[in-house]
Amino acid sequence: MSVRIKDYQLPYNSHKLYDVFLNETEIETLVTRDPAMICSWIDTTESSNQSRLHRLIVGIDIEWRPNFNPGAGQNPVATLQLCVGKSCLIYQIIHAPNIPWKLRNFLNNNDYRFVGVGVENDVKKLLNDWGIGVSNTVDLREWAMEELENDNLRSYGLKGLVKEILGIEIYKPKSVTMSDWDDRWLSIDQVCYACLDAYLSFEVGRILSSWY
Repeated sequence: MSVRIKDYQLPYNSHKLYDVFLNETEIETLVTRDPAMICSWIDTTESSNQSRLHRLIVGIDIEWRPNFNPGAGQNPVATLQLCVGKSCLIYQIIHAPNIPWKLRNFLNNNDYRFVGVGVENDVKKLLNDWGIGVSNTVDLREWAMEELENDNLRSYGLKGLVKEILGIEIYKPKSVTMSDWDDRWLSIDQVCYACLDAYLSFEVGRILSSWY
């Protein structure tokens, strides 16, 4: 697996724009805490997928800063990642001045399927931390298990599912997994990691949906 990133180095405090490349696939990635940019991303996504809005697949994932103090509770969700096609949003919710209703409505659209590994736990944490609900979730492990008739897939993580279904070996460095996700400025490694988690969730869901 080859991963590289292009930073457009935009001169704004409100958002950053990147292209993340997975082998030859280019994923446009917006990193922002600005409600207006969130709304713009949703508008563009829905406009670009008009013919699929009744069955839209959205890759979803979250990140938060680990707490290394024994007995301490989890830190709140720092980033919410969404991906449709080759367009990824990394929403720095922990730094957002408010959560736009357009995002709430997007996440609660029953025609959209929000797919991920362990997605039920993710959306539960999102609800507990920020009061944001997600209506229609599908755990990729359960979906893959049904389509491939392989009960072993129930215990797979995203890395295993990606290898099984997409034939791609991915590397998820622990140093990035356990990094400071509530930093105001995410590192290049964090952007790549967060983007690919959401994109690969989308891709696995897209492939599974094409099988039935």
